[in-house]
Amino acid sequence: MAYTFDPKAAADAVIEWVKNYFEENASPETKAVIGISGGKDSSVAAAVCVKALGKDRVIGVLMPQGVQSDIEFSELLVRTLGIKSYRVNVGQTVETLLTEISSQTELSAQAKVNTPARIRMATLYAVAACENGRVVNTCNLSEDHVGYSTKFGDAAGDFSPLSHFTVTEVIAIGDELGLPRELTHKVPIDGLSGKTDEDNLGFTYAALDRYIRGEDDLSGDPQLKERIDRLHRNNLHKLLPMPSFDYFAD
Repeated sequence: MAYTFDPKAAADAVIEWVKNYFEENASPETKAVIGISGGKDSSVAAAVCVKALGKDRVIGVLMPQGVQSDIEFSELLVRTLGIKSYRVNVGQTVETLLTEISSQTELSAQAKVNTPARIRMATLYAVAACENGRVVNTCNLSEDHVGYSTKFGDAAGDFSPLSHFTVTEVIAIGDELGLPRELTHKVPIDGLSGKTDEDNLGFTYAALDRYIRGEDDLSGDPQLKERIDRLHRNNLHKLLPMPSFDYFAD
């Protein structure tokens, strides 16, 4: 049977799931705290939470690193949803930490890329601790599948409404919820090199999504298939529970 996706049914289902999660795991005053980047994932996740909980129970946190050239997209989402928001500039914190580390050892490119994401997640948990909140994970299935996230950074959170939806599906849900197209269809960039996510990955999300959903087995492009499969294998540690040694296990 051909794969089909119903954005309205998916939107209704995930909204109900978030509502049930808070009813079963939190008090009526508990809020959803979400980092707002202005991209599709945080925009759609925030819109889902507003539909599920009401705008008064959703707090957006804008976290520029110094000057963020596209912060107007984050501001647009906050205005569109009518949610309370905080702006916490993490630039000085990132710089101080990396400077301190670099005085002890040579900074790797990976440390430079991943540290800001981990500081942003620490910021979200600090805000959540102040606001009786639960932190929203905004990862999607496509990025998770190939490890395009930072462990203990954007890959963290208390609940994850979008992690079983591909990029294509997240965009469709955002359009179904009536979000501005400049948010749901914004081309994601890494914020460091100026490259798009797809440039860094070496393939398009559309191709990845078709492969994930079984619409294309990539038999016509074995090199692409091997690249995707290798990324998936090498990054499973970001998705699986932390291995632990149990001396007393049978």
